[in-house]
Amino acid sequence: MQFLISVLDDTTNSASSAEMAAIDAFNDRLVAGGHWVLAGGLTAPSAATVIDGRGERPVFTDGPFIETKEYIGGFWVITAPDLETALALAAEGSQCCNRRVEVRPFLGD
Repeated sequence: MQFLISVLDDTTNSASSAEMAAIDAFNDRLVAGGHWVLAGGLTAPSAATVIDGRGERPVFTDGPFIETKEYIGGFWVITAPDLETALALAAEGSQCCNRRVEVRPFLGD
């Protein structure tokens, strides 16, 4: 099964050097444990572009879809045999990055 672990933050690029070192170590543990699929940090919501291609012509809008205090500042895509394992890994990731995280399974898994 694959899971998305979203890192919730209210500031872009806010991790301290100690947090970055802990995140790097966590990433290494994910790789070593066979859980790693993909991870990355994201720029501020102000850099987003929302695209609505449902009409005759696509409509492009600068900025985030919704205004909110917290947003997804980064993410991990992991593989795990079950939700319990994914939640344990997410708890470790939350501790390493010192942020709240949200876990969601991919559809079809």
